[in-house]
Amino acid sequence: MTNPFASLFGKSPIKPLQEHMTAVVDCAQYLAAFFDAAIANDWKAAANLHEEIGNAEHRADELKKQLRLHLPKSLFMPMSRSDLLELLSVQDRVANAAKDISGIMLGRQMTIPEPLQGKTKELVAAAIAVAAQALKAIKELDELLETGFSGGEIDIIEQMIERLDELEDTTDGLERELRHKLFVLESELPPVEVMFLYQIIGGIGAMADQAERVGGRLQLLLAR
Repeated sequence: MTNPFASLFGKSPIKPLQEHMTAVVDCAQYLAAFFDAAIANDWKAAANLHEEIGNAEHRADELKKQLRLHLPKSLFMPMSRSDLLELLSVQDRVANAAKDISGIMLGRQMTIPEPLQGKTKELVAAAIAVAAQALKAIKELDELLETGFSGGEIDIIEQMIERLDELEDTTDGLERELRHKLFVLESELPPVEVMFLYQIIGGIGAMADQAERVGGRLQLLLAR
């Protein structure tokens, strides 16, 4: 029987790597609507969106598993097997972060205090933008391979990685602002609620950090 994942590989494992990152970004993008639902206290919609995040994360896990199982021991391309597997692992952490964030919030039916809502939505949107930029860079790997890791394609990817760093810096700034806003409100909120709010803020920031690390792994590939 033909393995349905085998057709994804073609001449290289780049296609399934890109498919995996696409599913990862789907996980992240659902968070925008999830936070809208949570802020509106619409937990039925939030539950549906958490399920969508879970479905996308499951697709990513299947692609990760199949890529690991079928990745050749030796690759006839200017990148090592270990580099590709590490890049895959970094991508996977973005999806895991999105699922963890929505799972914690849904399980506790966490409300975001009104003074934090606007900045929280900004932070989520910024983190999603980092993940989307990482996907753009991953999608350039085809062209990079065709040029043998040389020429103008390297410049294009380096520019994408620079933009990725800029977007992540924006996320860092928003995370600091949101933490400060929460600090000001701490005395007005139950301590347990404060603890979980800090955890969610940190989780969104961590999702952006992992997406930026995708760019860092690409830079390592370019340098070798």
